[in-house]
Amino acid sequence: MIRTFRIASLFSGCGGMDLGAEGGFSFLGYKYKKHNTKTVYAMDFDKKIVDIYNDNFANHCLVANIRNVKSTSIPDHEILTGGFPCQSFSVVAQNPKRLGYNDEKGQLFFEMKRILTDKQPKAFVAENVKGILSANNGEAFPLILREFESAGYHVKYKVLNAADFGIPQKRERVFIVGFLDKKAHDKFRFPKRLTGKESVPVSAVIDQEDSIDPKYYFSKKAIDGLNKTKHRNSMNKGRAQKIDEPCNTVGAHLSKVSLNSTDPVLKINEKYRMFTPREVARIQSFPEDFKLTSSKTTNYKALGNAVPPVMMWHVTDSLLNTLGDKD
Repeated sequence: MIRTFRIASLFSGCGGMDLGAEGGFSFLGYKYKKHNTKTVYAMDFDKKIVDIYNDNFANHCLVANIRNVKSTSIPDHEILTGGFPCQSFSVVAQNPKRLGYNDEKGQLFFEMKRILTDKQPKAFVAENVKGILSANNGEAFPLILREFESAGYHVKYKVLNAADFGIPQKRERVFIVGFLDKKAHDKFRFPKRLTGKESVPVSAVIDQEDSIDPKYYFSKKAIDGLNKTKHRNSMNKGRAQKIDEPCNTVGAHLSKVSLNSTDPVLKINEKYRMFTPREVARIQSFPEDFKLTSSKTTNYKALGNAVPPVMMWHVTDSLLNTLGDKD
């Protein structure tokens, strides 16, 4: 009998991690097969972003504060997923040291650990920014791993780059995978860079300029201001993108992008503009039929914080190959 793995999703956002875990979508002409998975629970605290999730998934995502979520209210599941917030971890002046003690967002990691301890799924997948490896002078990440291990899991982690998996974006993220079973842990291998395939350039996912609404272009005043700066010929990573390469990392603040920020922008035919929400969705590897149903600002925030679905699809594929699909 083919086994279906039930997934509980924490910090679900607009569903990039969940879409990748489930599969069954297309991106840039490639079909990502449906996995033997079913999302049975999803939650996030941001109602506007949850609304985008619920416009795209059959499973209903709850608006909830994870601190108030009782483990008993979460259905049984085999896999727990989540990109826990990590804006700050404090391990200073704590004895014994515990990350997140002085900051509410830093404490959310412990809520994920609490649910793992109580529910004991077969495996989990956590995702975070690469900077977490060096947070608190390198002290935070080893503590995170030890906390996962204290919940009963054998843990592996690796930095993966979205551009290595057919995604038109240079986005490095840490994936942490844990198993209750030591043999499964030893067997698991993170997905490798796709071979025989060149990186996908951002030019593959941007729209024709004659179709772009004028509101996405920067004003002459903004461009003149840029040209007056001493850095006009050495734009930092956030400014004009080379369209024959993958895009630099898109973030949650693209609605506030300027020519002096670190967020990526386009320069085509001597005109500067921001990416449209649909272009950002493609840069993040969301399929064309993924609905962007909120305001421009909320769509940017949701997409910028999302896990690229194609990236998560490859991680899930490796995870399921390890767990096996037969009862």
